[in-house]
Parts: sequence; C-alpha cells; structure tokens
Amino acid sequence: MNEDVSFLAGIVLLSIALYFPVNKMIWVLSVRRLERKYKKKLTDVERKLQLNRARFISIILVIIFSYFFNLKLF
Repeated sequence: MNEDVSFLAGIVLLSIALYFPVNKMIWVLSVRRLERKYKKKLTDVERKLQLNRARFISIILVIIFSYFFNLKLF
C-alpha cells in the first residue's frame, strides 16, 4: 500500500516538475516552425492556439514519461 502511494506521488511530482519546461519548449518550437513555414510572424490568436496545443501535448508526454520513469525506479 505504501509503495503504491509513493509510486503515484512520484508520478505526480515528476509530472509537475517537468510540465512547465516541456510546455515552453514545445510551444516555442511549434511557433518557430510555423513562422518559418509561413515566412511571417504569427498573430496573437495563432500563438494562443499553439499554446493550447502545446499544453495538451505536454500533459500527455509528461505523464507517460513520469509513469515509465517511476516504473523503472520501483
């Protein structure tokens, strides 16, 4: 029982720690890619849409990574 709680706590803590840098990195890379593709600056609305997309992708990636990392530890 105690091991299950620490396993889940490890997933949550690692996910929270990784979310912000991963989210920022995905957002910056996607904005740069689109600006290079269209050869113009993105509007604020387009940047907001890319931020929402980056948040969704970040949540999935971080949770999956945290799960497998903690699985390897325990």
